[in-house]
Amino acid sequence: MYSKEESLKIKKEFWVEFAATYPKKWLLYDTKIKDVTFKFYVDNKKAQVLLDIEPKEEEKRKIYFEKIQSLQTILLEDYLPEAILERNYYLESGKVISRIWIEKLNVSLNNKSTWNEIFTFFHNAMSPFEEFFLEHQDYIKDLEINT
Repeated sequence: MYSKEESLKIKKEFWVEFAATYPKKWLLYDTKIKDVTFKFYVDNKKAQVLLDIEPKEEEKRKIYFEKIQSLQTILLEDYLPEAILERNYYLESGKVISRIWIEKLNVSLNNKSTWNEIFTFFHNAMSPFEEFFLEHQDYIKDLEINT
């Protein structure tokens, strides 16, 4: 078990090394859609690349998710065959968001021997995920509903 200081040091070292290994400006919070963000996540069991959809207005969350879901075949066949789409994903806080993600199991932030595997996974998952998003961004962010 690591102290809080040791854990923070490991996390910082991990992210600095990742940035040095893949010096790219990732989209992350710069999706041009409020409350729709890409995230990297790693703990002591898994690594994930996430697209979280969490507008305060339930209707917006529903529309954004359904738009991406309507592109699911393209996402899975052309970009990320292992992506998981979940309309109602419950965070530990109890908040409900929509989430699309890819994960790699059996890697650990605290095990430096798995870092290169995590870095490669992050790059190989986030790059096509961003490409998919940018290709379909105009469609996704258009909230007009045609009736």
